[in-house]
Parts: sequence; structure tokens; C-alpha cells
Amino acid sequence: MMKKKSIFWVNLVLVFALIVGVTLPALNVSAAGKTKKKKVLVVYFSATGTTKSAAKKVKKATGGTLYQIKAADPYTSADLNYNKANCRANVEQKDGSVRPKIKGKVKNIKKYDVIFIGYPIWWGKEPMIIRTFLESYNLEGKKIVPFCTSGGSGISGSMKGIKASAKGAKVVKGKDLTDSSAKSVEKWAKQKVK
Repeated sequence: MMKKKSIFWVNLVLVFALIVGVTLPALNVSAAGKTKKKKVLVVYFSATGTTKSAAKKVKKATGGTLYQIKAADPYTSADLNYNKANCRANVEQKDGSVRPKIKGKVKNIKKYDVIFIGYPIWWGKEPMIIRTFLESYNLEGKKIVPFCTSGGSGISGSMKGIKASAKGAKVVKGKDLTDSSAKSVEKWAKQKVK
């Protein structure tokens, strides 16, 4: 009788150990596999609407919050007439120290982990209003992902200005999305959120 009770308890302990041994690793794997979803902000400046279209593709790909940078003094078609040496855009780009004022602010930028920032290329680099935006916030520890639309210059000429203006942030290699399909934008953007 005593022997049967001992065998019963030993078997019970073994079954319990087996259940715990199988369940606990599974719990650890699912807990370890669960990563905090990164919060994404998609910021863009678009004078003519081209960059807005690219920004919407990035927003759709990432599920991020879309925010448009608006100049306090909006740009007119005369301001963007590059054929005139003294048009506003040309003057700002040649100076480099100009910081056009922005209308509005991003609420609670601290909550975002990844910030995509889109802009047209003016004179081979980002518009100075992009520097205004980046210098207006504490971006320390944030991942900044530039993207642009361009008539031919590409994004490389803007990277130095973005890095200098986004102090403390991790600025990653940007991409020209001018003629990118929604599918290629999705593939690129999802990789950058990781």
C-alpha cells in the first residue's frame, strides 16, 4: 500500500514537472517575441504637392501619424520661381542660415520612436524650413528617416544638413521617393521602422 502511494506521488510530481517544463519555455518565447510596437511620425513639407503624395505612401506603409510642416508665411508660386535669382526659395537656399518660421507644432513629439521626414530638394539640398523643424525639438535618441522628391539631384546633398540639425538623433540613410511605387515604399519604410 505504501509503495503504491509512493509511486502515485512520484508519477504526479513527474507529470507536474513535465507540464511545467513544456509550458514555461513556451511562455518565455511568446513574452520574449513580443516587442513594443514603435510609434511612427511621418512629417513632410510640400510646396507643390509632390512630397505630400510620397508622405501619404509612407504613412500607409507604417501606420504612422501624418504631420504637414506649414510655413507661417506660405510659399507662393512667385516664391518658387527658380528662374528668378531673387525668388524667396533661391535666397533662402543660398544663405543657409535662414530659418523660415513654421505655423503650428507637433504635439507630444516625445512619444514617437521613428520620425520619417520628407521634403522636396531645392538647390541640391533640403529646404531651410526642414532645418527649422528639426532644430525646434529635442530629438535625442530618436531615429530620423529622411525621404525626398527631386527633379534629379537625389537625397545625398541633403543628408549633411539633416544630420547637423537633428542633434542627438540617429539619422539613417534617406531615399528619393519621387517615382517610387506604393509597394517599393512599403518595403523600404517597413525596414526603416525596425
